[in-house]
Amino acid sequence: MTTDWMELTRRASFVSHRLIGWIYWDPRAIEYFTALGVPNGLGYYTASRAAPLLPAGPGAVSAAFYSIHPAFVKLTVEHALQHTDWHSIHEARNRAVGEGLRDFVPEIVDALVAMGPQLWSAAESLPDSGRVLFAVHRDAPRPDDQLVSAWLAVNCLREWRGDTHFAVLATHDISRVQAGILHDAHLNYGGWIPRSRGADDAALAGAFAELEARGLASNGALNAAGLSLRDDIERRTDEICCAMWKAVGEATTRAFIDLVEPVGERLLRRIDDTAGPDWMPAARERRPDK
Repeated sequence: MTTDWMELTRRASFVSHRLIGWIYWDPRAIEYFTALGVPNGLGYYTASRAAPLLPAGPGAVSAAFYSIHPAFVKLTVEHALQHTDWHSIHEARNRAVGEGLRDFVPEIVDALVAMGPQLWSAAESLPDSGRVLFAVHRDAPRPDDQLVSAWLAVNCLREWRGDTHFAVLATHDISRVQAGILHDAHLNYGGWIPRSRGADDAALAGAFAELEARGLASNGALNAAGLSLRDDIERRTDEICCAMWKAVGEATTRAFIDLVEPVGERLLRRIDDTAGPDWMPAARERRPDK
């Protein structure tokens, strides 16, 4: 029987978002970040996700994040580094990861630990050219806690996919604001995503005007051609990322999906309960038409 790597890649990537995403709105993680001396925990998401890249400065972080407003990235990176350092941020986040997984999804802990070596082997085998956020996480210090280490391996794979996705967006000449517009329409979010990343009315109007000039939007909304392009971008991302899960191996990929899928909604509810039902759109299914 032929393996459907596109379907395995889609499912494994989706559950990876759920396994990773909850930590970026976790109150305990934000508490540990604040305890480093960062007033009000401002910028935790940016600083914790990009921690190993922070020494390169806000410009590099903004480029790596692609679609988040550079002024917000600059503010949060500089704010964090005024009070602490990237190693401390990384360690605080990792501490919250280990504690959170053991509290929220204890039934997956042993199996995820067992997968860690294979997940890291796959991450280390992947090409890093053009994948900066992946590379800095791959090379960051790994903790003694083998559960956190396995989670970090998944995070590396997720960032490899993210870097790949951004490269595909760039090949289609999609700007940072347009990326939010396309993702929003892809998930039927109703306009929330680009605004959550810092786009104001003027930025949105300019981005839509450029999309309309390309035949991808009509009357201030993505049209069928625009939606088709976003589907093509998602498909191309998955095509490239088949290599990632092939490196993990079919048996481990299937075991990973079977492990995380049953607890995915529980992890997503952590975000809902702490930040609301909109954040981490990559971990959510497309919303039905109203």
